[in-house]
Amino acid sequence: MNGFLLMLALAFGSGLASSVKIVKEKEEYLIERLGSYNKKLEPGLNFTIPMFDKIVYKDTIREKVLDIPAQSCITRDNVTITVDAVVYWRVMEMYKAYYKVENLRDAMVNLVLTQIRSEMGKLELDQTFTARTEINEILLRELDIATDPWGVKVTRVELRDIMPSKAVQDSMELQMAAERKKRAAILTSEGERDSAVNSAQGRAQSRLLDAEASKKAAILEAEAEKQAILLRAEAEREQQVMKASGTAQAMEIVTDKLKNEAQAREALQFILAQQYLDMGKEIGSSESSKVMFMDPSNMVSTMEGMRSIITNNKTDNGEYVPTELNLEKINRNYQ
Repeated sequence: MNGFLLMLALAFGSGLASSVKIVKEKEEYLIERLGSYNKKLEPGLNFTIPMFDKIVYKDTIREKVLDIPAQSCITRDNVTITVDAVVYWRVMEMYKAYYKVENLRDAMVNLVLTQIRSEMGKLELDQTFTARTEINEILLRELDIATDPWGVKVTRVELRDIMPSKAVQDSMELQMAAERKKRAAILTSEGERDSAVNSAQGRAQSRLLDAEASKKAAILEAEAEKQAILLRAEAEREQQVMKASGTAQAMEIVTDKLKNEAQAREALQFILAQQYLDMGKEIGSSESSKVMFMDPSNMVSTMEGMRSIITNNKTDNGEYVPTELNLEKINRNYQ
């Protein structure tokens, strides 16, 4: 009897112990009672009925990583590429994750593979490399909508590697090499063109500067010559004015002498004769050859003619009127 009670106590204690369930933080358990869903165990201390309640599913509600294996895809331009990805997700509703789909992880892997093949088939090869961010956003949106009935929230999708086949890679390398050569040739030609243009512009500017300098030099030279001509003309004019002024003063002196002294007339005649002889001497000493005819017997008549110029200026009152003495005119009259 004591043994039976002991066994009964042990069984009761074992059942009581098995009814206590401790759930960790960020984890949830699904409980079925007699084959049907009963409740969800939250983190902390929970109690179940032994032999009636059964834990059928338990999982974490933290974010998880789903590694998508590499798969072959065909782009819109019929190029075969290999793509793999990584998906970040977490369970939002444990009940749906267990009862709405069988083997949630496999279902998500197949769904992601299908979506990747679908999106890659819409793009050409070059677009798959340049539009990776757009592809990630499209996959995230589509997968989030598709997994919502399973109680799953897809938080991020990232394409990791997009690898073309070996033949395509070789073709791409050749294409890139040709493109680089093309760009190098274009840059070289543009550099030569710019150099030629700069050289031509430099020569044009040099010629323009030379022409401008020549123009300025010609203008300055012309202005200098003009100033020189003006200065020479001014000097000649002043010289003539001074000469005329000197002649006028000399005439005034001679006139005064003729008025006041009677013998001044003979002195004037002598001076005129002397100047006439000096003029002939100067003409004879010039470099050009000249022939001057002068009759010595007419010297007296010449002097008389000069005297008549002086005496004819005498007025009725016996006074002399000033006369302009122009030696050149006298010379022409008596040659």
